[in-house]
Formats: sequence, structure tokens, C-alpha cells
Amino acid sequence: MNLKKLFFSLLFCLPLSLSAQQVALQLYSLRNEMPNDPSKYLQKVSSWGIHALEGGGGYGLSDAEYQDLLRKNNLSIVGVGADYNQLTKTLQPIIEEAKKYGAKYVTCYWIPHADGPITLDEIKISTALFNQVGKELKEHNLTFLYHPHGYEFGPNGKGVVMDYMLENAEDFAFNMDVFWVKMGGGDPLKIMKKYKGKFPMLHLKDRLIGTPGSKNGQGDVETNVVLGTGDVEIAKIIKEAKKQKTAYLVIEDESSRSVEQIPLSVAFIEKELKK
Repeated sequence: MNLKKLFFSLLFCLPLSLSAQQVALQLYSLRNEMPNDPSKYLQKVSSWGIHALEGGGGYGLSDAEYQDLLRKNNLSIVGVGADYNQLTKTLQPIIEEAKKYGAKYVTCYWIPHADGPITLDEIKISTALFNQVGKELKEHNLTFLYHPHGYEFGPNGKGVVMDYMLENAEDFAFNMDVFWVKMGGGDPLKIMKKYKGKFPMLHLKDRLIGTPGSKNGQGDVETNVVLGTGDVEIAKIIKEAKKQKTAYLVIEDESSRSVEQIPLSVAFIEKELKK
């Protein structure tokens, strides 16, 4: 029986291991579960066929205890977060956090701004900062990424404010959250095709059909649905990610149903990667 279980477990993981893309999980998806029992949920993540993680924390464990849990479950942290305000100061704490886990990617998830769409001037300032940060992090073999959140898609001339950052990102790239880009009125697939090579990581998150958009970076997380069942064209995005050799397809499910939905989303990605 144990050998049979092992066989099917390996069979489940095989298509992912043969692909240039690796499925990862943003641990924010389990923000309500991990603090209560990190051991249980890291085992569960591994059982889903996921072995790369983004974000998270120590959950009250010592560094040694947490690292041991990761090793036992064949898990690795491939990306860490970076607070925008910290980026304007010293990068040393961010570098140390990434090095501690052996992570390659550092992502800023939010630019502080007044509620509503961000302004072009704020995007210009952030772009200059991100280029500076990216250049410094490259010296430590780290890649800096920005995670668009929907508030960057206010109108600007014939395009949107986000165009400026995409066109002027020289020393950083993007960890695009396709759900939030869609929420802001953007088209994730068109953006990927226009700015090829700038998306080493993607946050794959699908949206319930009929969900209204918003340009303030906010929305109902319960509209996060199993990948492939919403209106974000996840299958086409995965196909393009394969062409561009995107390194990590990161599942992020912010809904209260994440534990039930994540394995179904893994199965969907696996199916699409085999095509």
C-alpha cells in the first residue's frame, strides 16, 4: 500500500518536474491556517505536489525549527517580500532574509499611496526606486520584482499609468498578479505578450465570472475561485508562461476556501503544462 501511494504521488508530480515551470504557493493563501499548525500545513502543501514557496514567516518557530520543517517536507522558499518603506532605507534586512532561505526573488507587493488609483508621478518615483533597488540586489544575486495590484491602471494619455513602469523597468522585473491586473482593468495576457521576458514569476489567481473590477487595489477575496473556472484566461496565461519560460507559477488563493481549492488549482496547472 505504501509503495502504491508513493507511485501515485510521484506520478502526480512528474509533469511538473519535467516542465521549465515550477508550481509554487504564496503562503499568504494559508495565513489563517499556518499560525495554528505550521507542521500540519507544510505537510499538506507538500502532499499537493508543491515544493516551492513564496512569502510566509517563522510562525513562532525558531529559524532552525522552521528550516527543519521545510527540509522534512521537501520545501524551499524561492521568494520573499520587501516592504516599500524599507526599500527607501537599507536593504540589508531584506538581503539577509532572502539569503537565510536561499531565495532568489524579492518582491514588493504594494506602493503606499492615497486610496484610489496611483498617480503617474508616484509611479515615476517608484520606478526610479525599483531600478535602484534592483541594481543593488543584483550584486547579491537576487532579482527584484514588483507585484502590480490593480491601482496602477488609471488612465494616462492613450494608455494607463502602469505603462510607464513596464516601459522603464531596467533593473527589475515583475511578479504579476493576474487577478489584480484584471481587477484594475488590465489584460494580463496582452501585457505578458507586449513585455516579454519581464515575468519570471506570476501569481495565478482566478476571478469569479461577473465580479466587478476596481482600481483601488481592493476587492472581495471570496471571488478567488479554482484556477480555470473564472474569467482571467488562466489557461492562455499558462501557455504564454511556457513560451516565455516563466520560472514560477505561484498559486495565491486568498479565499476562505483556499485549502479545498489549492489542490484543484494544482491539478489544473498540471493539465495545462502537459499540453
